[in-house]
Amino acid sequence: MNSLYQTSIHSLPLLGHGKVRDNYAVGDDKILIVTTDRLSAFDVVMNEPIPGKGKVLNQMSDFWFEKLGHIVPNHLTGVAPESVVAPDEVEQVQGRAVVAKRLKPIMVEAVVRGYIIGSGWKDYQETGSICGIQLPAGLQQAEKLPEPIFTPAAKAELGEHDENISFAEMEERIGAELAAKMRDVAIALYKTAAEYAATRGIIIADTKFEFGLDDNGVMHLMDEVLTADSSRFWPADSYQPGISPPSFDKQFVRDYLETLTWGKTAPAPALPADVIEKTQAKYFEAIERLTGEKLKA
Repeated sequence: MNSLYQTSIHSLPLLGHGKVRDNYAVGDDKILIVTTDRLSAFDVVMNEPIPGKGKVLNQMSDFWFEKLGHIVPNHLTGVAPESVVAPDEVEQVQGRAVVAKRLKPIMVEAVVRGYIIGSGWKDYQETGSICGIQLPAGLQQAEKLPEPIFTPAAKAELGEHDENISFAEMEERIGAELAAKMRDVAIALYKTAAEYAATRGIIIADTKFEFGLDDNGVMHLMDEVLTADSSRFWPADSYQPGISPPSFDKQFVRDYLETLTWGKTAPAPALPADVIEKTQAKYFEAIERLTGEKLKA
C-alpha cells in the first residue's frame, strides 16, 4: 500500500501542517483536511509513515460523525475532496480527506475517561484524583470508573505537550456556559460510542474530542472523532483490571518508545520495520472490528 507522509497540493492555499493532518483553504468558509500517514507519539511526529493509517482514521471518523450526528452538529459539508483539487492531486486526497466547515477552534480539548489508564492512572497514584476530580480509593490500573469523567486539556503548540487543566480553569478560559456545554456533549458522545463499541467487542477506555464555533456561535464537533489516534480501544475478551490491556491504537508504538532512552522530544527515534508493520495491523484491525468493514480502497 502506498503511503503519504506529506501532501503537496498547489491548487489550494496551504493553511498549515499539523501532527497528522494537512489543511488547505477552500474559499473563505471551507477547509480541506487531508489525513496523512504520519504518526505522532508523545506529541512528537515520527519520521516514518504507517502506510494506510490516514485512510483508516478518515474512514473511522466518517463512520462516527454519521453515528453521532444526532447529538451535535459536525464539520462535514458533503463536498467531495476530489472536486476541489487539481486532477493530478486527486490521488493525494482519495479516501483520506474531507471538505469541512471552517470553524473557530475552541482551544481546549474535551477528554473523556471511562477507565483509569495512562496519565490519569499516574495522576491517581500520586493524588487519588484525576485533574482535580476525586476518585474512590483502591482503584486498579485500567479499572472502569463508576461514571465517565471529563478532564479537559489545554491545546499546545505543535511539538509541545497538551496540558491537563481543571474544569474551573477551562471555565476561565472559554466561559462557564460553553465549558458546561462541551462537557455535557462530550460525555454524551462518549457514552453513546462506548455502548455501540461494546456490541463489537471493544472497550473505549478514553477519548478526546475537539469542538469549534461557526459564525453564529453554534458549537460543532470537528477534527477527528473516536479514531485509533484520539482514543484507547481495548479488546473486551482479554480485558482485566490490574494490567495495561492490549490496544487497537498507537499504544504499540508508545510501548516500544518507552523501552528506549529518549527524552520524548524531537527528533524522534527511528521506528523498526516490524514496529511499523504491527502498528499498521492494529489500525486495520481496529476499523474492521469497530465498523464491520475493511478499509475502503
